Amino acid sequence: MKYLRKSLFGLAVLLLAAALLLWFLPARWVAPWIEPQLHGLQLREVHGLLWNGQADRVTGSGGRVLGHLHWRLSRRALFGQVRLQLEFHGPQLDFSGTMQTLPAGQVEWRDVSLHAAFDALGEPVQLPWGQPRGELQLAITSVLLQGGWPLQMHADAQWRHALMHTRAGDVALGELRAQSQAQDGVIQVRLRDDGHGPLHVDGHLQLSPLGWRLDAVLHPRQTADQALRHWLAGLGSPAADGSVHIQRHGGLAGVTAPPSN
Repeated sequence: MKYLRKSLFGLAVLLLAAALLLWFLPARWVAPWIEPQLHGLQLREVHGLLWNGQADRVTGSGGRVLGHLHWRLSRRALFGQVRLQLEFHGPQLDFSGTMQTLPAGQVEWRDVSLHAAFDALGEPVQLPWGQPRGELQLAITSVLLQGGWPLQMHADAQWRHALMHTRAGDVALGELRAQSQAQDGVIQVRLRDDGHGPLHVDGHLQLSPLGWRLDAVLHPRQTADQALRHWLAGLGSPAADGSVHIQRHGGLAGVTAPPSN
């Protein structure tokens, strides 16, 4: 009996020590375990705790410094309830948002803010009509993800200083905007411009796991230059007023008509 009491006491001390270690776990001890999941990003000059820490330098391929990262992780993560606040600041990318895990494998993000140059978003997007350039501003009030796909979402985006880089040169588009909502896994995106640039945009984009559908009218304003008019002609046959009506779809979403305005 005496031996059993000593064993139980030793086990209690061990569990307490483990709990204290987890409670005050230094972030730099955990960084090597996290980095393999960061797709080539590396955390440098890490300090603070796992629950409230910071990496003064986040580097990408070739050791290029991208910015610094601060996070807050709720200790409820020890009980399977993950709630994480992230803030990233860099010369080409700013991001902040709060994430929490929900039952059934769902993930919810709230109060997401993203400001980035397109060059900072990874490999250049190869599109038939050029490569997008400029700045992206994204504000997501809330988004509920299942398997990485939005089930519900409220978001607004702005493409500032919008350019399409083509073989013939850069085509200025002005400032474009998108308002997005998702319900039951179907994303509806309203496409517009700010009303002052060389290109008038009025369109709708619908996406779902089954496919996508785009219906948009692009119209050059009087301030549009020849490069923009030539670029529009490459998207489709211009009407008498120079406008181009684009209708594209893929997958089963092509049989679903967009909602009326």
